[in-house]
Amino acid sequence: MPAVVRGGGHDFAGRSSTTGVVIDTAPMDAVSVTGERARVGAGARLGRVYDVLSRRGRTIPAGCGPSVGIAGLTLGGGLGVLGRCHGLTCDRLRAAEVVLADGRTVTCDEHRHGDLFWALRGGTGRFGAVTALSFETVPAPVMTSFRMTWPLRCAAPLLDAWQAWAPSAPDELAASLHLIVPADPAGALVASIVGTMMGPPAVATPWLDDVVARVGVEPAHVERRQASHRETKRLLAAEGRERPGAYTFAKSGFFARPLPRAAVDALVLHLAGERTSGQMRMLDFTPWGGAYNRVRPDATAFVHRDELFLLHHQVVVDPRGSLAARDWLRASAGLTAAWRSPGVYQNFPDPELINPARAYFGANLHRLRQVKARYDPDGLFGSL
Repeated sequence: MPAVVRGGGHDFAGRSSTTGVVIDTAPMDAVSVTGERARVGAGARLGRVYDVLSRRGRTIPAGCGPSVGIAGLTLGGGLGVLGRCHGLTCDRLRAAEVVLADGRTVTCDEHRHGDLFWALRGGTGRFGAVTALSFETVPAPVMTSFRMTWPLRCAAPLLDAWQAWAPSAPDELAASLHLIVPADPAGALVASIVGTMMGPPAVATPWLDDVVARVGVEPAHVERRQASHRETKRLLAAEGRERPGAYTFAKSGFFARPLPRAAVDALVLHLAGERTSGQMRMLDFTPWGGAYNRVRPDATAFVHRDELFLLHHQVVVDPRGSLAARDWLRASAGLTAAWRSPGVYQNFPDPELINPARAYFGANLHRLRQVKARYDPDGLFGSL
């Protein structure tokens, strides 16, 4: 029977479930720190990892969702507000313990089973059951979180300004652009620049003033707050809480060049089109650049190293509205297809892709298949 290794237990494509055997690593959640190294059980959730590391003044570059499983996040790449400064979560991985399909347990790193270690950094978990990960941590910084909000009618000039500003900003600045249509038809349609800057507010202010000047319109609402890295993560996680019982559908794409104004206008018009009660729509633009781009595309299995930004199309609905939501999602992604790079972020998996392996792994796919043939020749942990 096929086997699936479950870490956090949630996946846009439903890959944490199977008709075969689910290997649930949830009880393997120990986190220990020795010096600058952290050993993390594969079942640990991100919130627990942050809590343990913060007591030592350390952290790793990763996302904000406290319930996200550390293993799945790392094996698929792992982006977050420290990523432009310190790289992907998988870039901080220094070793992994893996139970292979034939029952052997191996430890892989740069010197032992180096091909498997290369594959685990962005190749997802299709080579064995990862049971523990060892990370090189980074100092946990003081951070300034911010949110600047405009009405959605400002989205086009805002997106123009953001594309020229966020990916080329200092590595310490991580500023995403969110265009949101809320589930309540009476709710306001908004555009927000939200993110963090390492350091106190005085460091962030000139850069935030710069993007406001580029937009040419003052934001309707501004929030700025200085806090520890751990508290900042809690604040960002609280803003992103999902509706209980709702379904989330998503598509993503990388872009190596800015979207032209015609594409921006079409995207915003479609986003704000006929509204459906209970359907929350969102376009999430995440800047690339910085440390993400300073790693060669073939240095790890994560191939998306030469991009400008990542666009994540999302729609959240109750189960009855899923068909209409998927139609909106397909059309939204289609509006940017002519300017999109071939790659798709593997941690935002899309079950509708015609050739998902090529989209996720690009030029690294051939080497990944060689590693797969060596360590899991019968495809117990899925195919590539």
